[in-house]
Amino acid sequence: MEPHTHFIEQRASLPRNMIENTMFEEEPDVVDLAKDSTAFPALEPDEVVYEPRSSRLLVRGLGENDLDDEEEDYESSARLLGMSFMNRSSTHNSSSSPYNRQAPPRLCSCPSARMLVVGVFILVLVASMAMALYFLPGCTFTKAGCGKANSSIPMEPSYPNSTNGELFPWNELRLPASVRPVNYDLSLTPNLTSMTFTGRTVINMTILHDTKRIVLHSSELIITKATFQDKSVEVKVLEYKPWQQIAVSFLEDLKVGQVCVLTLDYAANLSHTYDGFYNSSYNDKTGAKRVLAATQFEPQAARKAFPCFDEPAFKATFLVRITREPGYITLSNMPQAKTTTLPSGLLEDEFEQTAVNMSTYLVAFIVANFTSITRNVSNTLVSVYSVPEKKEHTHYALDTASTLLHFYNTFFHIDYPLRKLDLVAIPDFLAGAMENWGLITFRETSLLVGNQSSPLDKQLIANVVAHELAHQWFGNLVTMRWWNDLWLNEGFATYWQYTSLMTEFPQLDLDNVFLGVRFKAMAKDSLNSSHPVSVSSQVTTPEQVSEMFDSVTYEKGASLLLMLKTTLPDGQFRKGIIKYLDNYRGSNTVTEDLWNSLTQVGQESVSDMMRTWTLQNGFPLVTVSRKGDIHAHTHSHTLTHTHALSRTRTLMHAHTRSHSHIHTHTFRPTFLCVLLSLWHIPVTYVNDNCSSAPSCRQIFTLRNKTATLNVSDSVKWLKLNYMNTGFYIVHYGDEGWATLIDALKTDINTLTPHDRASLIHNIFALSRLGRVSFRQVLNLLDYTTNETETAPLTEALSQLSSVYRLLDKRQEQRLLARMKVYIWGHFGQLMDSQDWGEEESVSRQELRSVLLEMACSLGRQNCTDQATALYDQWTNSNQTKQIPGDLQQVVFSTAAQADLRWLSLMEAYSSTTYDSEKRKILQALASTQDPRSIVWILSTGLEGGIIQTQELPLVISTVSDGFAGHLLVWDFVKENWDRIIEKFPVGSYPIQSIIKSTTSQFSTQTHLEEVQGFFSSLKERGSQMRSVQESLETIRLNQLWMDRNLPTLRIWL
Repeated sequence: MEPHTHFIEQRASLPRNMIENTMFEEEPDVVDLAKDSTAFPALEPDEVVYEPRSSRLLVRGLGENDLDDEEEDYESSARLLGMSFMNRSSTHNSSSSPYNRQAPPRLCSCPSARMLVVGVFILVLVASMAMALYFLPGCTFTKAGCGKANSSIPMEPSYPNSTNGELFPWNELRLPASVRPVNYDLSLTPNLTSMTFTGRTVINMTILHDTKRIVLHSSELIITKATFQDKSVEVKVLEYKPWQQIAVSFLEDLKVGQVCVLTLDYAANLSHTYDGFYNSSYNDKTGAKRVLAATQFEPQAARKAFPCFDEPAFKATFLVRITREPGYITLSNMPQAKTTTLPSGLLEDEFEQTAVNMSTYLVAFIVANFTSITRNVSNTLVSVYSVPEKKEHTHYALDTASTLLHFYNTFFHIDYPLRKLDLVAIPDFLAGAMENWGLITFRETSLLVGNQSSPLDKQLIANVVAHELAHQWFGNLVTMRWWNDLWLNEGFATYWQYTSLMTEFPQLDLDNVFLGVRFKAMAKDSLNSSHPVSVSSQVTTPEQVSEMFDSVTYEKGASLLLMLKTTLPDGQFRKGIIKYLDNYRGSNTVTEDLWNSLTQVGQESVSDMMRTWTLQNGFPLVTVSRKGDIHAHTHSHTLTHTHALSRTRTLMHAHTRSHSHIHTHTFRPTFLCVLLSLWHIPVTYVNDNCSSAPSCRQIFTLRNKTATLNVSDSVKWLKLNYMNTGFYIVHYGDEGWATLIDALKTDINTLTPHDRASLIHNIFALSRLGRVSFRQVLNLLDYTTNETETAPLTEALSQLSSVYRLLDKRQEQRLLARMKVYIWGHFGQLMDSQDWGEEESVSRQELRSVLLEMACSLGRQNCTDQATALYDQWTNSNQTKQIPGDLQQVVFSTAAQADLRWLSLMEAYSSTTYDSEKRKILQALASTQDPRSIVWILSTGLEGGIIQTQELPLVISTVSDGFAGHLLVWDFVKENWDRIIEKFPVGSYPIQSIIKSTTSQFSTQTHLEEVQGFFSSLKERGSQMRSVQESLETIRLNQLWMDRNLPTLRIWL
């Protein structure tokens, strides 16, 4: 599933005005990037000692026994990353920081060894006796004493009460494994007038273990009749609503191997949210309202459309029948087999039984009046559906899907298994897209694009289509066993979307986008409140499952696959992937199955290395230092759940020194992590003798705390992590950074653009760690006056934008003015030189949009004049004089700052038929600094209608970016929280986005306590979400950064 196509939309909106994940941090000795409440203890970073002349690189790291105390443990990678790709945050260190290591106090005397042993023995003895007394039952000291336990009577399990008061025969969120569905026969009759539907589900199942119960899922369905085996014999259905389960109990065991049939008749309302079987509407070209019904079942909403075993491992085949009115068509996963006219005049469409076993979340059906265009590709009929008015916008999607289907068939050596593949644009759809097998559903903005649209708009469509088609193999053909391994679906789909497009559509320049995605993943993974890619602890509640759909699962998963691919010998990665698909087609897997498949086609165990990356949070820091003849790298990482809380306490303790009134509150952690040793880091590097060509790349694997690398006498410097394909950051020491900066000032092309972007990203991260001063950051950025490439300029402007927005929210007006001068001095000439006409190169379009959006947002006169002139030409020509697609956002946003132009934009929003243009106009409308307009657009987005409710997270995010709206929108979210979670499930991606965008730019003690107090009050309505923990951590880090760096910035800028 594509969560709102976030990876492209946020890339295109530089300067990034949301400071989401933590930015600057305290001075850490450790690079452990942990997340969520599961943060881990930080470890001392790796050091690499380096010197020319018989040089050796010594890579040295500290293990878990090298940590001193809680202050050191806290130095986590949360400080490490922040302003990365998506809405970065901030925090930094000053010399007065309470986190700086203090010299140990002198002791008056040292006790002898004998005294210590005796003292410890006495303490242990006293403590043991106290604990024994404490845990003895109270009856021990009574006259009657304690009764003797009856060991012959086993303890009965506790069962909840069902809705009718009877005991429900199951007491776990996960279903029992005693029954397995084989086939579903589904019949549904939706009524698009009353917005209700009725259904009948016939489930053929087999018994795997003797049992007296059948337990399955059902949510918001009214079961009207249930029969078992002989349809004349009704059975009682019990329901336990908190767990969305129903059950049928039997007096005698159902025996192993027995084949059973359970038939359930039911009725329900079409969902008014965006999951389950839900109703949607749109206005056609005449203004008439049209209604339709569509499905969105991932992750756990198939149970809202039909009773089922709604877990990924319960795969089965499906036969679907849908009754409709004559004016509609129906679509499902398989081709239509026949249509029958019923006595009522309604039509019943029956679809072929699925040719493959699939999980319930992949089932889909639609009732609408869509039209399509089709093409036959490798014996598969590929179709793109839309509302009739937008049929001409479907051609690019069809071309792209056809090309990519052929690519995947060839690359994986396994053909797409169904006879048809539909891509359907739905007017009202929350996610970016959904990979339902044979019936992929999309937002209109993720699938439809006009012929005159810009290459950047087409890049977005291609990304989403490539992602969803990759899912037909990774997720559909081979499915993760449970949601804790969701990355096997989403990480792979994200990786292959970039890999396939870079192969088949090189003109789209996806390599820069993929680099930004990796930076974004590190920003998220730098938080203590993050989680491992493969979560080893429980992920059971619907909220926990929903929260797995995040940047770690998608972008970090893809980043780790890229690192692995570039580490393995040529061809091994592809062979291993093909073997994985072949071994497990039609089945469910866990992460270890992937590593085993890759190991089987190679010489070494992949699992040994990759377990260190997937089972623990964060990522390593490798430090390169130069000492005589020795060059040393060090990396050491210990991840445990226990230190996640201790780190939070350390940070809170630091603030109590300056804010004695703080209320300490720690949210219950969501994930637990196993204790692991060091990462196995595939360190790649180049040097000044050969630094830019792929053939220059050398590699060694850093497995221990310390490693030594010999280099030639002539080597002046090393650049580690070639092309930033590894998921780690690097510190070169003061001398190393100075040498690299001099090299760039001498010859900017001595490093690739990606390596230059990597240096910028890393030095900002290190400044948040307190490893380098902000002066060193500015020293590196001095070279950018000669920079012309997209990747490094995008990263530099992203980082600076995040700092600027954070300062803006604190109303540091003098410092903001100085920062503008700094930005103009480094990038102003390049901004002014940008052409405002059509541009063919996607990379140049990306750069131009980044530069001009930054320039106009900061009020550069040349930019605002040009943007206003283009907007006026567009309106005066009745929108016939087109604005280049990559310039539309900056032009519309600039126009929206004037009242009259804002009103004309509102009219354009209502009339335009181009979906990409419509969304840019909406973002521009939300960027206004007029409080009345802000209140109106927030209320309208919540109500739905003029602005679809699916766009509310985008509206909230955009309003949060501006100074005028960031407090208004926070109040709006607090006041309307219950209405918001009615529309978007707790823990879902939209809720994650809303929490981050509204809180991530706070940096004061007052706001910290306010946010903490609000979410604490929600209880089961959202207080335990990981995104809440992330928001609190981000505010604390922002606060630290501001406290430590404001004086420094006033001097340096």
